[in-house]
Amino acid sequence: MIGWLRGRLAAKAPPALVVEVNGVGYECEAPMSTFYTLPETGSEITLRTHLVVREDAHLLYAFGSEDERRLFRSLLKVSGVGPRIALGILSGISVEGFVLCIEAGDTDALVRVPGVGRKTAERLIVEMRDRVKELTGAPALVPTAEGRAATAQAEAYGALVALGYRPVEIAKLLKSVADDGASTEELIRRALKAAAL
Repeated sequence: MIGWLRGRLAAKAPPALVVEVNGVGYECEAPMSTFYTLPETGSEITLRTHLVVREDAHLLYAFGSEDERRLFRSLLKVSGVGPRIALGILSGISVEGFVLCIEAGDTDALVRVPGVGRKTAERLIVEMRDRVKELTGAPALVPTAEGRAATAQAEAYGALVALGYRPVEIAKLLKSVADDGASTEELIRRALKAAAL
């Protein structure tokens, strides 16, 4: 199992990225919440990873925080949820937002995440109810300010998806607005203003 990668960010094009470690390029897929925290190409980075082994491929998934990886691994244990849906959930809602949805039994909020239908949302609430305690009880390995910025970006992304914007458009909009520690609401306002131009 590959637990993490530390190296140079060689390429990034959502959802794929390449990390060069000692001359070897590791191709990974990552949720949008991780992409929002990535530095410029060529920078040194450390990402937590999860390896999925299938008959036809070995797929490496990368995460900017331990909380994201922990949620990803928990989601894979839910029947009917594979890596694609798990990545979509992490791209459309923050870890904290997901925990709140599960605790509140909010299927409507989960259905707004791309790739999650009503049946999947209901299954997530039933099967994740006990597991979210593990997610919230474990210590985070990400600096607080960095974690807050990633959360605001992820929540803004989810809100823009709910408003009907396509993921590619959203990524461009959020990248175009200054990310100076702004709140979720401020990021949404800036993105909508940029979309109107």
